[in-house]
Amino acid sequence: MKLKEWNKDDRPREKLMLKGSVALSDAELIAILLRSGTREQTVIDLARHVLSLANNSLAELGKIDLKQFQAVKGIGLTKGATLLAALELGRRRAIPHTEERPAICKAMDVQNIMEPILSDLTYEEFWALALNQAGRLIDKKKVGHGGLSATPADIRIVFKFALDNLATQLFLVHNHPSGEKFPSKDDITLTLHMQNAGDMLNIKIVDHIIIAGKNYFSFKEEGLL
Repeated sequence: MKLKEWNKDDRPREKLMLKGSVALSDAELIAILLRSGTREQTVIDLARHVLSLANNSLAELGKIDLKQFQAVKGIGLTKGATLLAALELGRRRAIPHTEERPAICKAMDVQNIMEPILSDLTYEEFWALALNQAGRLIDKKKVGHGGLSATPADIRIVFKFALDNLATQLFLVHNHPSGEKFPSKDDITLTLHMQNAGDMLNIKIVDHIIIAGKNYFSFKEEGLL
């Protein structure tokens, strides 16, 4: 049965208008974004196919890229871009709106700021958070971009960022897309090099946090800093 032959109350857009968005299933919400199906399947079936790419998990759906969406029959550039835009808005909405210069004193503070930014990525990124003497955030910046299992981070770039912002303290952060929160040998070695460089410049490396989905690893809390 074609979607236009359904009862009006069961069509996604009409159902949303009648009962509100909270009454719709994940597939129905995605169907509204897609707008139309194909000759072989309704827009609801197409939406279910999209969800199946991520094992019916919205969290995993946020990791799907444009090429993967376009590999689904019935999804071209426009529909794929619409899905990515909606997922990005949801990700940005999850980022907490903090005061202009929030105080950061522990790993959980960094996790709250950076987890929405890093947790859905399928590749590693390395960030630095620059703090003033009072422990308030001056700025944060991506200072390294890597592959699936490693992130090159240039010590010179990290400390140029700190010096440009007159920072006296730094938090280092990177993600593990694999979901494994524990540091590799390279992570430990890099952290020690960063700490030594910071000591020479009188810039303290307060902590290095690895974000793995909803979990994190703190070098300081684990006694490695």
